[in-house]
Amino acid sequence: MPLLLFDLDNTLLPRDAAYRAWARDFLAEHRLPAADIDWFSTIDGSGYVPRSTVLGAAKRRYGLDHSMDLLLAHYRRGINAHIHCPTTHVDALHAARASGWTLGIVSNGGTRPQLEKIRRTGLEQLVDGWVISEEARCVKPDPLIFEIAARRCGVSTAPGWEAGTWMVGDHGPADVAGAEVAGLRSVWLHLGRPWAEQGYRPTLSAAGLPEAVGLVLSARSAPTAASVRRGAVRRAVAQHAAARRAAEAQPAGPQADVAAAVGAGRPRAAATRTSPVAQLPAAVARTVHAAVTAGGDVLAAGTVRTRFAAQPAAVAQVAAAGYTVIDDGVAG
Repeated sequence: MPLLLFDLDNTLLPRDAAYRAWARDFLAEHRLPAADIDWFSTIDGSGYVPRSTVLGAAKRRYGLDHSMDLLLAHYRRGINAHIHCPTTHVDALHAARASGWTLGIVSNGGTRPQLEKIRRTGLEQLVDGWVISEEARCVKPDPLIFEIAARRCGVSTAPGWEAGTWMVGDHGPADVAGAEVAGLRSVWLHLGRPWAEQGYRPTLSAAGLPEAVGLVLSARSAPTAASVRRGAVRRAVAQHAAARRAAEAQPAGPQADVAAAVGAGRPRAAATRTSPVAQLPAAVARTVHAAVTAGGDVLAAGTVRTRFAAQPAAVAQVAAAGYTVIDDGVAG
């Protein structure tokens, strides 16, 4: 199975936005200048500066008499209260899963706060596994942490597993360098920044997570499905095309209307028999369904005709599954 690994903070989750929201709350609660939000952002270093440094500096700056434990507890509650997984990111994960990818998270950080983020944002239900550096006792860019992630996602780490794996992340020294030394391909989320490292480079770069996932799914060299799965999909397409031709040959009437609805990809609530597609594993069935409902129809095994009205995301999934997609030039 092809494996797609993600960093957590500022990749799957907009961590910096959550941090700024916490900082604004902190300033308001202590009746401190709202403009100091920039000071908090600068000293935070996108989370790479130790919390003891950030909170200790804030304590001295404002003459606070709170204990470090109290400040740390306030910070953790605050940032996790503001963290969320954007809908566009959820949609991208669903698209990758529908295209046959296994999904995992590789995060540096403390086990408890990172695990709380995963569960609070619903990522626990969207990925196959995760690894957090504290509990794994190894930190990105150590290649071992990526191997642990693969195994936890149910992917074998037998020789050659790296060829089917991508890593997506925003931090060059951890995510991209880690992928490089582990033998994985990578997508760097540049977030408007220039690439600054000299000794290595990402395979691809993207402005945000949805674009990164789209690049991986459309990369010609990216594995999207095992040959067995592709064969199952194409057999299902051939069966579907045959059923469609048979339906078109039937006399007009209620049954013919149902068959035509199935062939056109419209809802088939009134169908009296199970489509060959429905007998396939869920991931395969979803791919074939996308092929039929992408604004076109099935011409032959492995080939889908689409039209200008097709949804781009659906067409991308069809192409990523190994189909040939053609445009017949007919609008609608």
